[in-house]
Amino acid sequence: MRAVIQNSVGGPDVLFVAEQPDPSPEAGEVLVRVRAAGINPVDGAVRGGFYPLLGEPPFILGWDISGTVEAVGAGVTAFKAGDEVFGMPRFPKQAGAYAELAAAPADAIAVKPAGIDHAHAAALPLAGLTAWQGLVRHGRPQSGQRALIHAGAGGVGHLAVQIAKALGAYVVSTASPDKLDFVRSIGADEVIDYTRDDFTGKVRDVDVVLDSIGGDHADESLKTLRDGGVLVSLLNVHDATRAKASARGVRVERISVVPDREGLVELAKLVDAKKLSPHVAKAFPLDQAGAAHAFLATRPIGKVVLTV
Repeated sequence: MRAVIQNSVGGPDVLFVAEQPDPSPEAGEVLVRVRAAGINPVDGAVRGGFYPLLGEPPFILGWDISGTVEAVGAGVTAFKAGDEVFGMPRFPKQAGAYAELAAAPADAIAVKPAGIDHAHAAALPLAGLTAWQGLVRHGRPQSGQRALIHAGAGGVGHLAVQIAKALGAYVVSTASPDKLDFVRSIGADEVIDYTRDDFTGKVRDVDVVLDSIGGDHADESLKTLRDGGVLVSLLNVHDATRAKASARGVRVERISVVPDREGLVELAKLVDAKKLSPHVAKAFPLDQAGAAHAFLATRPIGKVVLTV
């Protein structure tokens, strides 16, 4: 099979296509012919050596896949050859998504939403599960409550805005000036230009904050939360921030996304119900993975994908 590999850490130019052995599904796994692979910021961090999840190269990047089941391993009854599936297998271990074939545990994939193509389905798993697990499993906003979603035009953010709306929340989001209209278009009730306005002076009595920026930003977000609210952060939260939160009865949840078939099924239901739509800023062919990584670094709206 053809796959994108790297023999050293570095910039986008370290990525290249080479022939690699075809994977085989072990017991409990399926072999997926990959039609599209999503790209996430963590991919760039691993590529550059800043987040060494996969150890030393060579390795194959990527966790988001959408494609067709080619074969099933022993004991797999939920899928058969020809089924269209999507998922985020093995994270944070190597999944090898940037390839023509990928072996994936059957409990880490789900049936692809029927209403979107493979490129859009591949844009959904890691970012969508991050938003789903952060909001539904940890934040738990109720209908009519207020949710603040930072970076509402980003990969996680634009899905979180839509999920929060589907849960019935009143959604406030932050974005840069060129992305305000987009965030409004996906359902945000209020959008704050963070380059012009201090969000802490514009937002109050929030029930749930989903913060994808971390650090001091998490501390500032506390000012927007009501006593007893929830701060869900995708990055580390300072001890001092946790202490402030505890004094006000604010629950702080630091989360890392995990493979989650049940979550994928729920995301697919939202897509098929027209309540969730992953936005693909641009799709690149497999042999332009380096260019795709460089484009992602410009912080486009939504997601970037590779088509295989």
